Amino acid sequence: MAKRERVMRMSVELPLWRALTAYRVLTMLYAIGLFITAHEEFARPWVAVAYYAVLAVWTLATLPRVQNAASCTKRFLAVDLTIALTGILLTLVADSPERIHAGGPTLPSIWTAGSVLAFAIKGGWRWAALASTLVAVANLVERGSPARDTVHNVILVWVASIAIGYVVEVARASERTLARALEIEAATRERERLARDIHDSVLQVLAMVQRRGAVIGGEAAELGRLAGEQEVALRTLVSGGLVPVSRASEDTAEGAVVRTVEVADDDTGDEPVDLRALLAPYAGARVSLAEPGAPVRLAPAAAREVAAAVGAALDNVRKHAGEQARAWILVEDEPDEVIVTVRDDGPGIPEGRLAQAEGEGRLGVALSIRGRLRDLGGSAELISVPGQGTEVELKVPKAVNGANGVHDARGKAEQR
Repeated sequence: MAKRERVMRMSVELPLWRALTAYRVLTMLYAIGLFITAHEEFARPWVAVAYYAVLAVWTLATLPRVQNAASCTKRFLAVDLTIALTGILLTLVADSPERIHAGGPTLPSIWTAGSVLAFAIKGGWRWAALASTLVAVANLVERGSPARDTVHNVILVWVASIAIGYVVEVARASERTLARALEIEAATRERERLARDIHDSVLQVLAMVQRRGAVIGGEAAELGRLAGEQEVALRTLVSGGLVPVSRASEDTAEGAVVRTVEVADDDTGDEPVDLRALLAPYAGARVSLAEPGAPVRLAPAAAREVAAAVGAALDNVRKHAGEQARAWILVEDEPDEVIVTVRDDGPGIPEGRLAQAEGEGRLGVALSIRGRLRDLGGSAELISVPGQGTEVELKVPKAVNGANGVHDARGKAEQR
């Protein structure tokens, strides 16, 4: 068996960082364009030219810094906001008082909002509130009085940045919750797979040793008693969980990370196999197999799981209906699915017995049959009438991923 680790990354932050990168470049060009169209009206245009040179170099040189949360450090944010605040206050030196009082733009113009948004995406709404408050103070100092348009712009930046910061915090919490849920699901499915394998092998052998030891007597009876104790202990372990819940999700710069380990057979191929060949060994003197004349093709993993579920059903027949009970296997090849029915002439199952057995840790039907078909995207229906035998109907869709036995629709829902 070969293990393969699959890494799934989930992040709503990455699109925000990409948008912020483009925003900073575009707003830098916009601020420079505003100056070029009105440079003759500036009192000291050379101050504005020097500032825009620094702004352009800083914006282009720090583009990698605003691509993810890890690169966007606190030191970078502090320097970035300082450049924005310096540009706002330098407007008093570079521009004419008439333009300032008339509501002319500051030197960085709307580029300042990009610095505030970086605070919001990096640290959430509290960081955004701090940065936007400092920008508001600088704007009020530059304007000299709380004019209506200044107050409007300040409130707009303040509210927008805090809202974005809050959304980012909620998104991060949702990502961690989803990642945790996916890890728990992966651990649960692996636990069920191991439980099925143990039920189909070790538990069956221990149960047989217990029964045969009781019949033979003597030292064999003591051996059977020990086997029975180990069977109970192993069933308890299986029902309680063989695989620990996976570790807590990581929250990296590229979003929440989920790592799941998939177990795949080394000889797994992509070519469909004939289900009839896997079911043929079950036919015998007391087991009749009725099958179509043409091959019943399924993905290798799906065919093996169906055959194992049929084997588990026949084991239940021998165990509960007796060695002399007869069983019939019917294979139906439908256009969209394959149906395999296992029927016996035993005494049937009393009402409520399956739920009781599952509560006692006897998971033959719950895991070896229903669990296998559920993982394939199919279903297993058990019909039993006391005194009239038991019928198990297994349905598996033909559109099944052969690599891991998981239904395609389920696999797509897990991709990110």
